[in-house]
Amino acid sequence: MNYDQIFDQAIDRLHSEGRYRVFIDILRNKGAFPNARCFAGHNGPKPITVWCSNDYLTMGQHPKVVEAMEEALHDVGAGSGGTRNIGGNTHYHIQLENELADLHGKEAALLFTSGYVSNDATLSTLAKLLPGCVIFSDELNHASMIAGIRNSGCEKRVFRHNDLAHLEELLAAEDEAAPKLIAFESVYSMDGDVAPIHAICDLADKYNALTYVDEVHAVGMYGARGGGISERDDAADRLDLIEGTLGKAFGVMGGYVASSRKVIDCIRSYAPGFIFTTSLSPVLVAGVLASVRHLKGCSDERDAQQANAASLKRHMREAGLPVMESTTHIVPLMVGDPVRAKKISDILLAEYGAYVQPINYPTVPRGTERLRFTPGPAHTEAMMVELTNALVEIWDRLELELRKAA
Repeated sequence: MNYDQIFDQAIDRLHSEGRYRVFIDILRNKGAFPNARCFAGHNGPKPITVWCSNDYLTMGQHPKVVEAMEEALHDVGAGSGGTRNIGGNTHYHIQLENELADLHGKEAALLFTSGYVSNDATLSTLAKLLPGCVIFSDELNHASMIAGIRNSGCEKRVFRHNDLAHLEELLAAEDEAAPKLIAFESVYSMDGDVAPIHAICDLADKYNALTYVDEVHAVGMYGARGGGISERDDAADRLDLIEGTLGKAFGVMGGYVASSRKVIDCIRSYAPGFIFTTSLSPVLVAGVLASVRHLKGCSDERDAQQANAASLKRHMREAGLPVMESTTHIVPLMVGDPVRAKKISDILLAEYGAYVQPINYPTVPRGTERLRFTPGPAHTEAMMVELTNALVEIWDRLELELRKAA
């Protein structure tokens, strides 16, 4: 057996399909984001502008967050010291779980090391605790949700994206007595569209199903206190479990799930992904705690981000660029080819100092490859004009088609 040949062939396949991933070597400039320094292919750092960060509100740079992390570091040190059960349960963790439960109007919340782990651990554990459970999953659910459903070993039914008629058809076909769980996202981050939460909850009520919503691209971003689409749409009380991340709008790291005290106790007690892993560093938890508290009481970052997202969409649309319809802060620009998407990204970085990663399969279906822009509150109008002009020039250079102005 030639192991090296097998590994070489696996990597060669990615290259041949134009979807080999390259990580860009950068450092953000504290207090000056979206400005950063790129080290890839240069003799020393080159100034760039970041357009694809999931730190949507730049909270990872916020003085309150940085100060809280520095204070925690000097107060308790760097690491947590163990799992939550053995030495790693700090007062910071308890405070943050209380804040997150309050954010979503739930009795309790549970922290995980990432949003991926919170989805995987929670979904797989829930289904195992419900004998004969059937999970109904939106076809565009994140890979972490798919992994959790697969790891549960339960039956699953995949419904067409946001298709209520198809979901009801699948629900109606199951045994009335079987436990059911509907798993979906509030904001789908590649297309920027939103789930009809109330309508899904109506079906859950009708067919006696639990509801699980992934709000990772919405927490901090929507609602008066940053509780997500479920808060904005006044639907949080209808959802059984709300999952979120602490590494996007909140700007640090981690994941969580909020629910009833009973459900959280079950996940805490049974989920291997929670039980057997070192807890988040209290330094990180302190930073998130400051971020959540700030965004609960201040909408300035949310308002500025929404305004900038709308402005960038308008600039691209007026320039004839194929910006996809999006009702959220996500600004996807359709390319439809992995090689071209990578080429556009490379030119933007090398010649214009604009950093945006191509989004290829398996993150999106083949033939829908795109560039995904996430303007933040600190991106300026001048930056958006410069970016749009650069994209128009590259579109012309690569002989891609622009849309005619309406």
